[in-house]
Amino acid sequence: MLSCVLFAVCLFAACHVDGHILKLEEGDFSQDLLGADFLQRRLHPPFSCPDMSPSPTVPTSVEFVKAADVKVIAALGDSLTTAIGANGSTILAMPFEFRQVSWSIGGYGTFQNVITLANIFKLFNPKLMFPSPVMTLHGTATTVNKTGFNFAITGHNTLNISDQIRTMIDTFKSYPGLNFQEDWKVVTMLIGMNDICDYCKNKELFSPDSFIHYMTAALDMMMNEIPRTIVNVVQILPMKPLREVQSPVLGCDLQRSFCSCLVQPEEGSPELEELVEINYEFQRRLKKLLDSDRFFKKDFAAVLQPYLEVAQPPRLPDGKIDVSFFTADCFHFTVKGHEELAKGLWNNMFQPEGGKEMIKTFSEPISLICPTQEHPYIYTRPRVFNGSSAPLMKDFSINMLMLMFLFFGFDYL
Repeated sequence: MLSCVLFAVCLFAACHVDGHILKLEEGDFSQDLLGADFLQRRLHPPFSCPDMSPSPTVPTSVEFVKAADVKVIAALGDSLTTAIGANGSTILAMPFEFRQVSWSIGGYGTFQNVITLANIFKLFNPKLMFPSPVMTLHGTATTVNKTGFNFAITGHNTLNISDQIRTMIDTFKSYPGLNFQEDWKVVTMLIGMNDICDYCKNKELFSPDSFIHYMTAALDMMMNEIPRTIVNVVQILPMKPLREVQSPVLGCDLQRSFCSCLVQPEEGSPELEELVEINYEFQRRLKKLLDSDRFFKKDFAAVLQPYLEVAQPPRLPDGKIDVSFFTADCFHFTVKGHEELAKGLWNNMFQPEGGKEMIKTFSEPISLICPTQEHPYIYTRPRVFNGSSAPLMKDFSINMLMLMFLFFGFDYL
């Protein structure tokens, strides 16, 4: 019913997407109707690093890719990645996907306008392909010229992620100017929270086993079909604290419809306790899946970026939730939240396994780091390889030398 009301509002206003603003057929459609415009605030201070240059030659190993070597950026996921409602604070903003400010792929303006992972990478490579340029309207047909390489779809579960990947692969192969075989690509994937929101509706379809099954298939597809790729697999949030995000507005009632399994159970109920445990199990199983060399080869790595694993929502000095980080539905992030997600992800990419920073609370702004002089590359080496520069080849070479010595030595006896 509520979605019908929102659709009727859009028809009445004759609104359509045009960049980062809406327009009527005659005259401008004011941002005031959508609420706060976070893009009209003061600029961020500039960000730079001592070394922002690419490698002398295009790297052939996934272990030696610098930020400036990345030519392509893409994103997969759900409404958190489509950035639904992100640049508005009223219920009228909720049908709009503000992809241009999405934490992992938004390309609005520059880093000083809005901090996204793509806008950080653009500081190192201004020709980066293809951050999201504009916003879209949920449920309507769109094209890559509007979405950029943001292949996320609002409402998708993990079982849908391979469909997004197939679209991404087909787009990469046909997009003008993109060298599918040679260009280094960074793909960020955050998916699974809708599975938790829907868990009580189908406990088999949205189980941890099902989640891992579809995640494994998705990562296998990318590893087998996309060369020269680094995949950021972002750990899902602990979702129970989102129950505390409340505001005396109509939009908060949306929570009860699209995440009823989380919002509706009574505090302390068996249903809520089960869901919290399922949330933790998703996190544990995803960590186990990626804590190996299963998805690591010369030109591909899938890396778990764990910075959200224990993150708590931002709070005001009086302990109440800071609702300025949340959209009118009391669930998704505004631009303020997206910027913290982007900074945390960038930092994790340049921190080694075992040394990746975990965000405790969004109340404390994250400070961006620079790649170090000692290791100016994106960290991709799995934990199992830490402590040796090339353990598999080293062990293999030693064993082969011993066998050759024994074999040829006996010929001379």
